[in-house]
Amino acid sequence: MSTPASPASPRGLRLTPFRGLRYDPDRVGSLSAVTSPPYDVVVRPDGLQHLETADPFNIVRLILPQAGDPAARHTQAAHTLRDWLADGILATDPVPSLYVYEQRGPSGELQRGLIGALRLTTPDERVVLPHEAVMPGPVVDRAELMRTTAANLEPLLLVYRGDGPTYGDDSADAGADSGGDAGGNGGDGERHGSGAAAAAVERYATLPPLLVTTTEDGVRHRLWAVTDPAELAAIDADLSRRQALIADGHHRWATYLLLRDEQPPHTDPGPWDHGLVLLVDSDRYPLTVRAIHRVLQRLPIAKALAAVRTAFDIEEVPGPLPDALKALAHAVRDGDNAFLLSGDGPSGAFYLLTRPDDRLLDASVPRGRPESWRRLDTTVLHSVLIDRVWRVPDAPEYLGYVHDTTAAIRQAHRLGGTAVLMHPVEENTVLDLARQGVMMPPKSTSFGPKPASGLVLRSLTAG
Repeated sequence: MSTPASPASPRGLRLTPFRGLRYDPDRVGSLSAVTSPPYDVVVRPDGLQHLETADPFNIVRLILPQAGDPAARHTQAAHTLRDWLADGILATDPVPSLYVYEQRGPSGELQRGLIGALRLTTPDERVVLPHEAVMPGPVVDRAELMRTTAANLEPLLLVYRGDGPTYGDDSADAGADSGGDAGGNGGDGERHGSGAAAAAVERYATLPPLLVTTTEDGVRHRLWAVTDPAELAAIDADLSRRQALIADGHHRWATYLLLRDEQPPHTDPGPWDHGLVLLVDSDRYPLTVRAIHRVLQRLPIAKALAAVRTAFDIEEVPGPLPDALKALAHAVRDGDNAFLLSGDGPSGAFYLLTRPDDRLLDASVPRGRPESWRRLDTTVLHSVLIDRVWRVPDAPEYLGYVHDTTAAIRQAHRLGGTAVLMHPVEENTVLDLARQGVMMPPKSTSFGPKPASGLVLRSLTAG
């Protein structure tokens, strides 16, 4: 096991420059054609096939390699990465850098942050706060992929509050600087303004970028390299006082920690003591929280509805989908646990589940957690419906997790199953539970916008 950080080390975020791996734009069809959403957002098989055919060098061939079994997939990814490096498809930047990354949506939505190699910490340090539990399968898969490729292939997303109290303030230790408070006002404790990290991000955004590309969703991506030693030192001093919340990438964060702890004991930090992240100041650029939907791949909608009739009220609601989602949002605002079902039945039919049976809730939902956790839609969905009423195993061949509502419905129709559409969790609930150290069920939230995969990779052998 690797040696943890010395007690004398700064206790906050330590974002380290690294020599990024980037596509040579002269060797690929276009930079936009080689990018991908994060691995767990790609809709399979349609989205995967679309990305694979967009360009023979699309990053999806590394983050979601296709082969007969897991070992073969990971070996294939490693061989692909080695070949692309040898052929100059990917090249290592000559100087260690932090990277300013900007995303601008087609309607003007804007997010900026810093990509770097973040020093890994322990949960007791409370520097990086997770808010969701993880599933063992994806951690095992991502860990073997990273071991085999010796690379961080895509950044996870962290948020911090540049206007909030700094790490070490009493309020920060209680979680007030845990990040992700969209539109937040800082909270109690000392306030330090925007800081050097935010100032650097804004200054670089006025300079000519290292790369520019617009992906097919209309989002323009720009990247700059920060190499000046004085500026890097100022950013480090600022961030070393701060905490962050994991917005997206809990499984990859768990993977980073697992791989770090596998390393032989050592004194100086090595490549496995850091992981690739995008760090966003949410006081400048608030994120959006979306739901992650479920697809019960082998449970037809008729059977799902028949099984739930004594547990929930069921109301058929008219489409189209936007109108049905409004009905779901209205039910949630009334304080109910509510779910919207669609499946292989009549085209356009939606079914709203509300008012769960209180006795069934009490009997099914684990105790010993805050009431806000016990009444989460994801808690009720898994503890009551999936585990007890529908008895669906939480395994990939039975239960799918899909970020897009339309894609979830299409997948349910194609498989003859049932889509369970969710309403997003309130962000204040996410933050409150994270501050208490209480993990929400896996795949409870989807923060965004998420960084595109393929713009910057990190080799664990390149420095």
